[in-house]
Order: sequence, then C-alpha cells, then structure tokens
Amino acid sequence: MSKCITSISKDVFKIYKCIYVESKAAGYFLSGKHRELIDEYCKEGWRFITAIPTVFNILGVIKQYDLVFEKEV
Repeated sequence: MSKCITSISKDVFKIYKCIYVESKAAGYFLSGKHRELIDEYCKEGWRFITAIPTVFNILGVIKQYDLVFEKEV
C-alpha cells in the first residue's frame, strides 16, 4: 500500500490511501476475476482507478495486472 495525494483545488488537498491488487488476465482456459475483485473492493469503500499490466507472455499478451484502488484517509 502507498499514499497518494490528489489535488482538489489550489488550496485544498485530500490524502488517499492506494492499494494494488494483483489479478490474472483471462485466457483460453481461464476466466478473469477482475470484475468480482472490483465489485468486492468497491463495496468496502474503495474506488477503482486503473489497471496496470505487469506480466506479459513472449508475444506481448497481458498475463497479469495490478488493479489500483484508492480510498480517502
């Protein structure tokens, strides 16, 4: 986990806690569970921000990625 600072206006800053959740990409014999993970974390008050590819196969196909969530501290 890490903390992110997001600017709201010139004079006001809000501090967010960020988490990265590892998820495997769907493939021929696998189904991705990213939707379930996003729903689960959103129910706990986290906001989904983005997905960052972290592992690729030899052809450049994404095999794994981090889902990034934030929550105001």
